[in-house]
Amino acid sequence: MKEKLHSIRDRLDDIDKRIIKALAQRQQVVKEVAALKLSNNSGIRDLEREEKLLSKIRDFANEEGLDRYYAEHLFREIITNSVRYQTHSLVDLQNKNGQGHIRVSYQGTDGAYSHLAAMRHFEERHNQIDYYGYDTFQEAAQALKDERVDYAMLPIENTTAGSINDIYDILGASNLHIVGEEIIKIVHCLLAVEPVEVNKIRRILSHPKAIEQCTHFLSRLPRCTVESYLDTAISAKRVLEDGDLSQAAIAGAHAADLYGLHIIAHDIANQQENYTRFVVVSRKAIEVDPQFPSKTSLMMVTSHQEGSLVECLNVFHRHGINVCKLESRPRMNEPFRYSFYVDIEANVFESHTAVAIDELRKEAEEVKIFGSYPKQLNGDKR
Repeated sequence: MKEKLHSIRDRLDDIDKRIIKALAQRQQVVKEVAALKLSNNSGIRDLEREEKLLSKIRDFANEEGLDRYYAEHLFREIITNSVRYQTHSLVDLQNKNGQGHIRVSYQGTDGAYSHLAAMRHFEERHNQIDYYGYDTFQEAAQALKDERVDYAMLPIENTTAGSINDIYDILGASNLHIVGEEIIKIVHCLLAVEPVEVNKIRRILSHPKAIEQCTHFLSRLPRCTVESYLDTAISAKRVLEDGDLSQAAIAGAHAADLYGLHIIAHDIANQQENYTRFVVVSRKAIEVDPQFPSKTSLMMVTSHQEGSLVECLNVFHRHGINVCKLESRPRMNEPFRYSFYVDIEANVFESHTAVAIDELRKEAEEVKIFGSYPKQLNGDKR
């Protein structure tokens, strides 16, 4: 029984390797397609071809006795990754962002979710990347201001814990620009130095936001002390260094791989659909081709007059622009006055958006544009 199961698992491992190799080969072909499109200044996305491809995939799946929906779902993700690469390639070309050596700052250490987001965003596009982790968001942003790095990767909102207000305050008080976004699914795990039973753990370390996102799981461990730490990955590193079998950290599987820890509980967040949105910040704004679905982030300050916020938001409504995020933050040294941070699904390089922004400036006391950037695509929701 055990020998047969081992043999079957070996066959599965072999198939998995071939799948990864095939995906890598496909991505190399995608890069050739991207280079050809860029040299001929042709459009990136062909929705008609995509639908024909998906129709073929459904037929192939049916012929092989594979679930059609499952196959289509996989290939939507593959197509999305292809479009994503081509989009970034064109944006880099138009903004003269070379594929050479870049430096990226983030809050945390190797294995942090911010580090993972930075790797996801830049690895395929640049030949050499140096990552610099800092203890605080402010330090990561300051490194960018001081030209010690070229980009900062900053988390701005989470689907469980909500907005990360420090980032709004940093953006509002600086001349930095948002040039991209990255959305990472957060899968919190409990990591320990050995595969011990969860009920043997007496102390858990993690970032306050991660702890906040795992309260249901932690409530079932009444004999366990939970302590806030600077970062999820730093917590994992501390657990490794201490070597205490009764100690664990809440962090991602990436941190477990990096530090050689064991996952003793998987996906422990209150919500399984737990995502963090990061913004890529630079010292200069970028220009985004209107063919790409884009977002624009901005800050506005309204007057004290009744209905002033509504009038500002109505500007977007009149121009058919969707407001996908609205966040208020108190203004420093101005009691009971607020700055409103807004994300719109629009591109300031499109004429109707530019007209809307001009109208907004007449309604609001202050408007500050952080930048337009490609909207991250989702394979199932285009």
